[in-house]
Amino acid sequence: MTSAAAPKKDPWDLPDVSGLTVGVLGGTGDQGRGLAYRLALAGQRVIIGSRAAERAHEAATEIGHGVEGAANAECAERSDVVVVAVPWDGHARTLGALRAELAGKLVVDCVNPLGFDKKGAYPIKPEEGSAAEQAAALLPESRVTAAFHHLSAVLLADPAIDEIETDVMVLGEVRADCEVVQALAGRIPGMRGVFAGRLRNAHQVESLVANLISVNRRYGAHAGIQLTDV
Repeated sequence: MTSAAAPKKDPWDLPDVSGLTVGVLGGTGDQGRGLAYRLALAGQRVIIGSRAAERAHEAATEIGHGVEGAANAECAERSDVVVVAVPWDGHARTLGALRAELAGKLVVDCVNPLGFDKKGAYPIKPEEGSAAEQAAALLPESRVTAAFHHLSAVLLADPAIDEIETDVMVLGEVRADCEVVQALAGRIPGMRGVFAGRLRNAHQVESLVANLISVNRRYGAHAGIQLTDV
């Protein structure tokens, strides 16, 4: 007699992440700063990192809501989850220098490799396949995921906006790690974190930002994405 199959886990049954400390490398830039603000506003403990600790402290004071500032290495060491929001041209250099501090950490890469010319934005494909896969190659002892690519820095930073209605596609190799990131996204009012596959599929997610930039320029908008029938 065969035993009954175990009930399928509800994909929206996500872990409690309220006690985690989130570090944001590149937290003094527009995207990182906006994410830090929104997560802190939702009650998350947040540390922003910068190459210069003084710059991080200044930005943290400006953001408020309990956000702390630190040099990148300290930010990585003190955080449970580390969001990588640095410029693409500094991506490999920053992560390579923090391999030891990021060992064992859950790393969330939200970097979009883009170029710009007179025709507008266009995607760049790194040798590893994507920014997230480059991060995984540089950080073999870290648990690398990819998420938060399609968020408008303008909307994130606007205190007059209470909810940001958008979906966050989350990619990674370990489902439990992705669920942590999904849950973090869901802490921000209006957002949902949606599992979107493994890291080998990160390139097209990163590349979509070039299309969103075109949408925003044409319509004077701050477009994100929403997935239907999910």
